[in-house]
Amino acid sequence: MKNFHLNHYERAFGNWLIDNRIQYIAVDEQKRAALGRSRIKSFDYLLYPHNGQIIVAEVKGRAFKGTSFAKLTGFECWVTTDDVDGLTRWREVFGPSHTAVFIFAYRIENIDVDFDGRDVYDFDAGRYIFFCIKLDDYRRFMKVRSPKWQTITLPSDKFRLCAVQIQSLLS
Repeated sequence: MKNFHLNHYERAFGNWLIDNRIQYIAVDEQKRAALGRSRIKSFDYLLYPHNGQIIVAEVKGRAFKGTSFAKLTGFECWVTTDDVDGLTRWREVFGPSHTAVFIFAYRIENIDVDFDGRDVYDFDAGRYIFFCIKLDDYRRFMKVRSPKWQTITLPSDKFRLCAVQIQSLLS
């Protein structure tokens, strides 16, 4: 499948999907109006994992500069209010058979990191880990990060509660 996304986080995730034989449709941002809802912020992927669910996914790329995953600290997980509103509206459009998620693609910045047994993905000279948070969980615990920039985030304890590696959602 063709990968239309240009940023390295989305390319890494798209290649992870291919390597793990997860069927997907990547949304070409240049042609998002073809979805018929151009006033709704587009999402990045429709995922069709082997377990039969359909997932509407918005990928958010972040850098991880820590040295250990043991306590799941140091993971930025902010999004914009448009991201939350867009995913919410797309889930309404697609209906209850679809699950909406944020996929946080973290590029590992340090060479020596304790991954605490978590799966890491090597792509294009970078190392990545993918955590996902269901939209409903994000909405339940989100807090304003910056009113000026209209960003929201999860407190670190809520991130630890809600974030799962992408493999567990897709199996």
